[in-house]
Amino acid sequence: MAGGLEPHLAALRRELHGPAVLSVLVALIAVAITFLIWRFVQGRRSSRKAVLLLGLCDAGKTLLFARLLSGRYRDTQTSITDSSAVYRVSQDKSTNVTLIDLPGHESLRLQFLERFKAAARAIVFVVDSVAFQREVKDVAEFLYQVLVDSTVLRNAPALLIACNKQDVTMAKSAKLIQQQLEKELNTLRVTRSAAPTSLDGSATGSPAQLGKKGKDFDFSQLPMKVEFVECSARGSKGEEGEADLEGLEKWLVKVA
Repeated sequence: MAGGLEPHLAALRRELHGPAVLSVLVALIAVAITFLIWRFVQGRRSSRKAVLLLGLCDAGKTLLFARLLSGRYRDTQTSITDSSAVYRVSQDKSTNVTLIDLPGHESLRLQFLERFKAAARAIVFVVDSVAFQREVKDVAEFLYQVLVDSTVLRNAPALLIACNKQDVTMAKSAKLIQQQLEKELNTLRVTRSAAPTSLDGSATGSPAQLGKKGKDFDFSQLPMKVEFVECSARGSKGEEGEADLEGLEKWLVKVA
């Protein structure tokens, strides 16, 4: 009996060592590795629940923060510390993010960004659309510092440029703000491209490359998705009216 089975067993062993079976095994291993990588990336993303509100002083971050949470207008003042709260993005109470309003003062903003950047699922960079022409260089400088940060580059959180104060007649449009920021960021990239040197002539390091080398900068070159939206935390009817945050609220639903 055993002798009769031996030829069949030998044939089976040959088939198991054949190229077809090997190809199947390689494909299964590749699928398993891809699945594990996907689970790892998803796990890292799901552990990042914060949406950071960044911007210069007086851009309207704190009023925007209050409006998102309560819908009501309130007087605000320049923040010297962070404020955070859970924001429910839909009627489904299990879908939420943590909004964190960070100070915009020049001496504080990078310090607080350093503290919270690793937890960021998304970033809302708030721009004062009325004062933009006057502040464009400062806005671009801060945004540049955010975009070349190694943690931000690695995690690639979704980025929304919220062009606030659109209720004011002199407010610049989101399209113009995008064009001006791309121009200023391109200038900053050129001026920062050469690594500084110490007194002995050795390089002290250089920031990460922003965008694609050899091409004028635009936001599509970044590893994260960047969108622009026009909004008004104050609203067209002032303190008694509602804020115009529909575009921002829809974006928060997408990134949650």
